[in-house]
Amino acid sequence: MKFDNLGLSEGMISALKKKGFEVPTRIQELTIPWILGNTKDLVAQAQTGTGKTAAFGIPLIELIQENAGHVQALIITPTRELAIQVAEEINSLKGDKELSIVPIYGGQAMSLQLRSLRKGIDIVVGTPGRILDHLWSGELSLGKLSYFVLDEADEMLNMGFIDDVKEIFSHTPEKKRTMLFSATMPREIIDIARNHMHEYD
Repeated sequence: MKFDNLGLSEGMISALKKKGFEVPTRIQELTIPWILGNTKDLVAQAQTGTGKTAAFGIPLIELIQENAGHVQALIITPTRELAIQVAEEINSLKGDKELSIVPIYGGQAMSLQLRSLRKGIDIVVGTPGRILDHLWSGELSLGKLSYFVLDEADEMLNMGFIDDVKEIFSHTPEKKRTMLFSATMPREIIDIARNHMHEYD
């Protein structure tokens, strides 16, 4: 199996070739065509280092619109290091597509993040606490969100962020697609899927 066989656009294939990506990992092979060809929610289990960011990042880039003027996808990560890494990876995959992808995390000046939010961001990658700060201040609106991704969900549980994640869910529309990626599947993660997701595979 090659990326050429996953139903991707020519622009995406070109971006992948520039990065030297030719053969998808197992999680990419399973999830990319599934996300592109489905409308259901998704729970995916794969170890760290197996290419999960590209597994959800590639189809997100393919699915979201350019210049929409509102946040279309929210990706929550447990740490600022991962938020920066995920945003950089997705930016490197977008090719010529005009999308704004910005990391939002604690430890960086709020003013910098506010400037980005006011310009309009397509994909926000952030840590739970800082996302809540911007939601509560009214600077971040998720009312038109189409895609909600929880990355390293079990780590968020281990770090005590599950209540924050549930609070963020309450600020999102009912009609959205949720994707949950985790290395392990403890009961609390399954509960999130059951309580906050629609029909899912």
